[in-house]
Amino acid sequence: MNRRPLHAALAVVAVLITGCGAGISAPDPLPASAVNPMPHEFEQITVPPQSESECDAEASLRPGALPSPGAMPQGSTMATIVANGRVRVGVDQNIYLFGFRNPSTGEIEGFDIDIAREIARALFGDPNRIELRSVTAAERLSSLREKKVDLIVRSFSATCQRRQEVDFSAVYYRAAQRILAPKGSGIRSSADLGGKRVCVTKGTTAAAPLFALPTRVTVLGATNWTDCLAALQQGYVDAISGDDPILYGLIAQDRNLEVVGDSIGDGAYAVGLAKGTPDLVRFVNGVLERIRLDGTWQRIYNERLAVLGTAQTPPTPRYSD
Repeated sequence: MNRRPLHAALAVVAVLITGCGAGISAPDPLPASAVNPMPHEFEQITVPPQSESECDAEASLRPGALPSPGAMPQGSTMATIVANGRVRVGVDQNIYLFGFRNPSTGEIEGFDIDIAREIARALFGDPNRIELRSVTAAERLSSLREKKVDLIVRSFSATCQRRQEVDFSAVYYRAAQRILAPKGSGIRSSADLGGKRVCVTKGTTAAAPLFALPTRVTVLGATNWTDCLAALQQGYVDAISGDDPILYGLIAQDRNLEVVGDSIGDGAYAVGLAKGTPDLVRFVNGVLERIRLDGTWQRIYNERLAVLGTAQTPPTPRYSD
């Protein structure tokens, strides 16, 4: 077979291509700086939360006598819950130690979950007669208003502003708000946050203390604390600010992080209840009083939160009547 014509044709094509490119240089690359875009689900919080009105945010109704499980007073809110066969509780499944889905069992576990099960035990005599519904921090108020749940047990701090929309039990856990940062980041306290991007979750009280700092901070709101953790690991934010048990729970998932500095705020966790259900408020407070006095609260704390390294006893309740 004669290959010379084919070789000649290829040589012509090569000359044409070379000729077409002669004297033409590639354009200079456009100047571009590195960017670190904010994930689409994050929202910058630019306005500080509304100032608290004056009230005793932690005061709740005095507990009533606890009826026998399954024998709730006729016509009571508790009787309606018992008739439904289970108590519906809004919880978190992303806060390690307080409310998280155990990958080994698939079950939602934690300190808040154990508190919720004690309420179910008092209603039914069975802690498993409970329907756990995952809600975000921003959904807590609306879930109660719209009666999607009977209770919220989800690191829910009692505040005067929230009391305008829902009722609260007595406080069952007291937390301190602090800062979480990567080891070696140079962030040792809130004084080092000037010009930094700090993540909180939307619908919580965590943003307010950051606006009160003397140095300007960019506050970014995420849906869940695990979203903040991922953003910190990927460099979208410089630090996270939240209640200390939440932050220590994040450390358990990433040992390259550390809690730094003194407290910049506090939280008083209480059970959230719909407005207009004082009988249920007194019932829940009766359950909290019982577990405070019989050692159940301390047992749950030791089992779930001993990893925090600080001993805590049940908060002393405050009652309004």
